Amino acid sequence: MTYSENLFYGASPEIHRRAKELRKQMTPAEKILWELLKEKSLGGYKFRRQHPINKFIADFYCHELGLVIELDGSVHDSLDQTEYDSGRTYELEELGLKVIRFKNDQVINELFKVLEEIRLLLPHPGPPL
Repeated sequence: MTYSENLFYGASPEIHRRAKELRKQMTPAEKILWELLKEKSLGGYKFRRQHPINKFIADFYCHELGLVIELDGSVHDSLDQTEYDSGRTYELEELGLKVIRFKNDQVINELFKVLEEIRLLLPHPGPPL
């Protein structure tokens, strides 16, 4: 498997097109977290936003760590969406990825706590933020 195939886990051209659209429509919480992640401020790791993985689009993805970060708005509170999210998490974990989820409100109101939870997943987390 080539680097690109491994990076996207066989995502279709349609998924890539949709990811490109989503990059232009980020939520306020996604924008806040992206401002920090894009600067490699967490251990120097490169994160990608709205990244195609198989049939899904991850809000944020670090290929080096195999880490998916998902931000959930209020739509994720419904039972149907919660079940869908659980299935999606399961499928991503079956690909060998680690998935961590945060509510949009957590990013907006408790950003340093969110960053600390992510930092603790790093191989060498370093000092607290």
